[in-house]
Amino acid sequence: MGKLGEDVFDYRGRPLERAVPPNPIRVLLAERLPGEVGVFTSRALADEWIRRHRLSGVLTAYPLDEGCFEGAKRCGVLADAAVRQLAKDSQLVGSFTTAVQDHFHYREGEGD
Repeated sequence: MGKLGEDVFDYRGRPLERAVPPNPIRVLLAERLPGEVGVFTSRALADEWIRRHRLSGVLTAYPLDEGCFEGAKRCGVLADAAVRQLAKDSQLVGSFTTAVQDHFHYREGEGD
């Protein structure tokens, strides 16, 4: 994904400054393995571990102390009407993710 603020916009067409807080955790979902396989405080630590074990999967940044739904609302990713509609469904709120979260793909330890 590109740098936030350069090619990511809110629903009104304004550039997003940040999709996640400055100190997110990074979670690796590995291919063909159930659930999360690693949680890291920095991308550098995650990269090193993924490379060492030659893993394939997606590393995604998540905010601390805030759900993805709230983070998307805070950043202006969702229109007010969408927030009201989505907030009615706990399943949607609980499973919500957004493409503006930093995420990186790996194949056999090599990042994209």
